[in-house]
Amino acid sequence: MEPISKTTATVEMEEFAYDNVIVRNFAIASIVFGIVGMLVGVLIAFQLAFPALNFDISYTTFGRLRPLHTNAVIFAFVGNGFFMGLYYSAPRILRTPMWSPLLSKINFWGWQLIIVAAAITLPLGLTTGKEYAELEWPIDIAIALVWVAGLVNLVMTMVNRRVQHIYAAIWFYLASFVTVAMLHVVNSVELPISLTKSYSWYAGVQDALVQWWYGHNAVAFFLTTPYLGLMYYFLPKAANRPIYSYRLSIVHFWSLIFLYIWAGPHHLLYTSLPDWAQSLGTVFSVMLIAPSWGGMINGLFTLRGAWDKVREDVVLKFMVVAVTAYGMATFEGPMLSLKNVNAIAHYTDWIVAHVHVGALGWNGFMTFAIMYWLFPKMYGRPLYSIKLANFHFWIGTLGIIFYAVPMYWAGWTQSSMWKEFTEEGFLKYPNFLETVTQLVPFYILRGFGGTLFLVGFLVGAYNLMMTALGGKLIRKETARSASLASIWHQPANEFWHSRIFERKPVLLTVIALVAVIIGGVIELVPTFMVKSNVPTIESVKPYTALELHGRDIYVREGCYTCHSQMIRPFRSETERYGEYSKAGEFVYDHPFQWGSKRTGPDLHRVGAKYPDSWHYNHMEDPTSMSPGSIMPKYPWLIEDELDLSTTRAKISAMQTLGVPYEAGYEEKATADAQEQAKQIAANLKKDGIKAKSNTEIIALIAYLQRMGTDIKAAQ
Repeated sequence: MEPISKTTATVEMEEFAYDNVIVRNFAIASIVFGIVGMLVGVLIAFQLAFPALNFDISYTTFGRLRPLHTNAVIFAFVGNGFFMGLYYSAPRILRTPMWSPLLSKINFWGWQLIIVAAAITLPLGLTTGKEYAELEWPIDIAIALVWVAGLVNLVMTMVNRRVQHIYAAIWFYLASFVTVAMLHVVNSVELPISLTKSYSWYAGVQDALVQWWYGHNAVAFFLTTPYLGLMYYFLPKAANRPIYSYRLSIVHFWSLIFLYIWAGPHHLLYTSLPDWAQSLGTVFSVMLIAPSWGGMINGLFTLRGAWDKVREDVVLKFMVVAVTAYGMATFEGPMLSLKNVNAIAHYTDWIVAHVHVGALGWNGFMTFAIMYWLFPKMYGRPLYSIKLANFHFWIGTLGIIFYAVPMYWAGWTQSSMWKEFTEEGFLKYPNFLETVTQLVPFYILRGFGGTLFLVGFLVGAYNLMMTALGGKLIRKETARSASLASIWHQPANEFWHSRIFERKPVLLTVIALVAVIIGGVIELVPTFMVKSNVPTIESVKPYTALELHGRDIYVREGCYTCHSQMIRPFRSETERYGEYSKAGEFVYDHPFQWGSKRTGPDLHRVGAKYPDSWHYNHMEDPTSMSPGSIMPKYPWLIEDELDLSTTRAKISAMQTLGVPYEAGYEEKATADAQEQAKQIAANLKKDGIKAKSNTEIIALIAYLQRMGTDIKAAQ
């Protein structure tokens, strides 16, 4: 095409309209589900201090509600907040309506149905047992379809744009869409045995690597890059000045998406993951600080010369704290990936503090900043109350402080007590419960901080509701612009990035996908293809049918949210728990259950440590075995009958996944499970406990008694 230069006087202007209804809908969903998610968060925070708040009901235990809380905050509150900002900003950046109103509606209603499905299934215990990816396979398929619908809508809107260059915010939206789609599909490869139950296709070390390749980058490309895109649009709008540096935004974007995808293994330092993968994750995590802070600098420097406005403008107050929280979290992340720091912080409440600085400060405050800016524009009236907005800002900030500081303190206390030895060389606190009871005051303060943040959230929701009620939604916002073809021209001094990428949306999409694929392929493929990454151990055998049922109950109850199954090669851990964990011990674990937090002790060597009666009494009433325990009771396990009708399907699924059961075992697995259950019931009877052999507690005891015993047998 020959370069064409036309003046606006000779260019025919086209009239079109921006849709504010879809923006309003996502905003309402974000607020409603945000309140629900944070109410659950406050409840589970106080459950750790007051176990009675579990109510002895299966649906309200910490293990089941914690995944509900994380999914509600990440995917419901933040997810809807991202779509709200996307559907407002993308059409205005590209000066054209979204390509398909139908796909916009599918994106909205599909996403809300997915959230409702999560809210129903997770308390019921229908979970895959993989952090941030707990939803079962039918919901996973729905997520992929709805997400791709949003991606197609964005790409086609870019193709039909009325501007030549594609602004930085769109780059981040696009990278988020393509990367999350890739992560979700790869991590969600499962083998279903029913509509509500499936097993991860991966096992042990491979499953752990894939999960945290997904888990870390779900944070990166769902909580970070989408909101960086929102920052690039809404911060300059709120400050009424251009972004500080266009070239810095280019460096920030490409370096961030390329480096982020490599960093997942830093969640698995000192575990059974191969050392080369751990080191690779550490190196790229440390490198991440440069692009991450590049984004923070670009945001904060946009406000240079406008800091007097920050004192008066509540929107900018929220944005400044949000960007600062982003900078703090993205400095702390690389520091936590250093092995010497990770050895202190991992499995402790320090990580909880780190995550919530990002979630509450960065995502929470940025979402409300955007809403406070958007609602007056969409409803054609000033914000209902600046005073309430300022109250929200200050009580929310106090909430973050009261949440994070006690958790940092608790994390340091935990790690120090776990690792402390006496002068004689013995563990100073050999009883793990001693390290737990010290944390109760911190958990109360954490709950108080969460309550403050929730109060601010409710005040903000009220303020926005009154703003909406006092005005009238401008459903369609009319705009005029020339078509892309009529304004196409190519300046002689055009920057190379504009010429190569910003004019070619499909190429930009492909190159962004390639940038994130590279790291994933280099990390994952050797772990699957090179056998030396996961050495086999001859004594490690598949689970019996009853143990497999027990493991599924363990996963269903969310035990991994408080217990790890990974003993690291530290003296303090081998003295406390026993021989450190080996990669070959987990080859039949679909999914892996290494955990990421120790509210209770590690369980990898718990097998044969206590009699069957101890486990029975401990599940019926934890304080009977461990006075002062904050673990909830599980009375339903003693009452509910074990469903053995799925035994054959479970064993067949394991055989399909490569677990070497003997030929024909699936046919006699049910009888085998019944026989083992009778043996456990007989053991309990010897200790004066009358238990039916067909109850769930029997299967769970079978699994707990098996855990970690293979390696002991070999020794």
